[in-house]
Amino acid sequence: MSRPATPDDIDGICRALPEVELGTSWGDRPTYKVPAGPKGRGFLLYRAPGATAIDPASGEPFDDLLVIRTGSESDKAALVDDDRLPFFTVPHFRGYNAVLVQESRLGEIALDELTEIIEDAWLAVAPARLRKEFLEERGHG
Repeated sequence: MSRPATPDDIDGICRALPEVELGTSWGDRPTYKVPAGPKGRGFLLYRAPGATAIDPASGEPFDDLLVIRTGSESDKAALVDDDRLPFFTVPHFRGYNAVLVQESRLGEIALDELTEIIEDAWLAVAPARLRKEFLEERGHG
């Protein structure tokens, strides 16, 4: 097992993927997108605190949430339902293939596992050509 992940790992994992840029979406939220440029689709977003995601312990909006895309509803459920992992969802995300995780809890995830989850997020939105090249390079094509 690899070392625990940290918030500092996010940028390196995302930028190691083909044709990724850090842009914005949902208004002004920092978002990793593929491909670079105006047609880019977000796969990992730094979410602003809001009334739709409240920390049950404090009653305040979470202030360190990441939104990570998933390939399907079943992929989302697998992450949320795995008691080892800190992923969760909120009613606001019903029907949207993405999970939430607090940056402060990334240490509960092994770096290699977080890398795979982010790669899967990238695969969920990347253009077909990039997906094919990426998977072929890893011997999955």
